[in-house]
Amino acid sequence: MKYSKYIDHTLLKAEATPKQIIALCKEAHLYDFASVCVNSGYVSLARRERDRDRADYKICTVVGFPLGAMSTKAKLEETKIALKDGAEEVDMVINVGLLKAGNYEAVENEIAVLKKACKKNVLKVIIEACLLTPEEIVKVCELAKSAGADYVKTSTGFSTGGAKVEDVALMRKTVGPEMGVKASGGIHTHEQMVALINAGASRIGASKGKALLEPKGEESPSNPDSY
Repeated sequence: MKYSKYIDHTLLKAEATPKQIIALCKEAHLYDFASVCVNSGYVSLARRERDRDRADYKICTVVGFPLGAMSTKAKLEETKIALKDGAEEVDMVINVGLLKAGNYEAVENEIAVLKKACKKNVLKVIIEACLLTPEEIVKVCELAKSAGADYVKTSTGFSTGGAKVEDVALMRKTVGPEMGVKASGGIHTHEQMVALINAGASRIGASKGKALLEPKGEESPSNPDSY
């Protein structure tokens, strides 16, 4: 199994520099990762680097990140700009508060609006599972599927917790085999990655991409906001 193609090689820290984004792209090319995932302000830079190197990884960005509490109009505009700048995959954060309040129509409508903007480009829906009950995880996965999203995703990596095997298994059970499930947040070792894939993850979001390819290559999880 080629694990590298599961990995969205990610750098979303506020202090990330253009030089670090370029290095991220070089690593994605070297290790044949699925994508690089960067904040929307760096999409055009990542796209230029990818095209210059004639590499085949995708350009992924995040929208409404990391809280998801801004308006749908703001998320839509950010999505449109990111796509124009060269993004091919968009990871959007839901409005968790609206979900928990039971305003399912608003949550589903927002996902549908962003998917319409993405057209054939991939839309991943970040549900922030660490803030949800199992019942809420099931509900938001059903909403994302109904709205036409391509993936559901566990976490931003910037909240109270990251990817858990049991959450991934529940998400996969809910959406079935036809949708993608992305695990992200706090994934630091090859063994963690394999356990999440075995639970149903079809994509892994991580800032420790190289370490994930090395069995027993554990790195200390000293960075709590690792994506």
